[in-house]
Amino acid sequence: MLEGVERLVDLIGPRQSAMSGASLEEMAAAVQRGDVDTLASTQGHFAATARDGKTVRLARTMALPLRYFVAKMFHGPFLVVSDRIDSLYDWCTSQKIGWQFDPLYTRMIPAHYLVEIDQIGCPDPSPRYTRFFTPPVGVASPDIDAAGAAYVDAAYTALKRWMSNVPAGEPIALAYSGGIDSTSVLLLALKALKDLGRDTGLLRAFTLDLGGGKDAAQAEQMIKELGIESQWEVIRATEKDVNLEDAIATIEDYHPLDVECAAVALCLLRGIREKYPEIKFLVDGDGGDENLKSYPLEDSDLTISSVLRNPMLYQEGWGVDAIKHSLTYTGGLSRSYVRTYAPAQRYGFSAFSPYADRASIEAAVAIPFDQILNGSTERLYTLKAEVVQAGVAAVTGLSMPTPEKRRFQDGVGGDTYRTWRVSKAWCRQVFLRQWEGRLREAWDPQGDRVSGNDISLPFPIAR
Repeated sequence: MLEGVERLVDLIGPRQSAMSGASLEEMAAAVQRGDVDTLASTQGHFAATARDGKTVRLARTMALPLRYFVAKMFHGPFLVVSDRIDSLYDWCTSQKIGWQFDPLYTRMIPAHYLVEIDQIGCPDPSPRYTRFFTPPVGVASPDIDAAGAAYVDAAYTALKRWMSNVPAGEPIALAYSGGIDSTSVLLLALKALKDLGRDTGLLRAFTLDLGGGKDAAQAEQMIKELGIESQWEVIRATEKDVNLEDAIATIEDYHPLDVECAAVALCLLRGIREKYPEIKFLVDGDGGDENLKSYPLEDSDLTISSVLRNPMLYQEGWGVDAIKHSLTYTGGLSRSYVRTYAPAQRYGFSAFSPYADRASIEAAVAIPFDQILNGSTERLYTLKAEVVQAGVAAVTGLSMPTPEKRRFQDGVGGDTYRTWRVSKAWCRQVFLRQWEGRLREAWDPQGDRVSGNDISLPFPIAR
């Protein structure tokens, strides 16, 4: 391996959102030296990559995806880093080594871990994982009012911190279904604006209606009860506007529920962008279901025992050491948050959910679910509404209705949703087909390509 060659190519750079406890530069320096204590002491979101000699370190939180690909150039490994698979591929093709690329060879950094990779040649070393977020499990009071107050207060604090970084006078959009999470975020956002001394009219809620869905009617009822009809708008589209293949290309994933969610999110955000090109900031309630384990177990291979024995299951999946852990995608919301991130990025929004913040996750993990549920699945299904309603009352003084829970795509699609629901097999086939053409061109023996052993091309020298 050639010495003195800079083998880290960071296409995205360090990023942060609503971060406190360290500056972006301090956080990046902590990643470089592997200082998990400093990373743990921050709030908000960050993602960063840094090199320390032959070791590259990467870390991220939930809302900022981070990926890498190990390319072979100049007799050694080059670690290429970005937030998207296609960005990694584009860099490889620009270096004439696109023929080395496979989207399934890219690796997603799992949220809440510091990942270390030694660049020591072939064979590639296995990455090392160190947690920097270790919330105490089940230590809070089983009292619903107390649990709700702690959980929603953590979300409010995160949201207020994010809003304080939004330039004064900037309008803010809210993706609003009228459900528990989005309604609670609406109420918290209005309070945050008021507490920051800003005009509450800067917030505008948007509900997608594909025709026949229940979300629009539910949202209208909630908005009327709150008396803010002037700050609410329906974005109308049709089922023909739901482009699942486009959603797969956007999120670069093939999990069907996330694909469907992203497809309708693209409809909503496209509609907002066309009508309001000036809006740059977006809030939503993504992560609320994961925090309070509010998913029907009968739709999966999970049992209440598996959910309760793995406190971060819905946020992180089974864990980096588990057989079910996917290196390409990690697990849980760590993987699926791209359904929010990628559509927002595509349409130029800076998006934030207070329920994806580590403080909110920590408050949720502290709830003693075992003690409260006592083995009852039915109790699990009613718990989220009680916790959030109690928390909103404690933080805002308002009594929030708790409407029926529905998935985003079901709520906006109604009866039409049945006509465009898809399987994982179909989504995966589309994903692979989308990459087939690119990879065929990159593999063309007559194309513009070079060997990884070619040292005739100029390359950067390490400092």
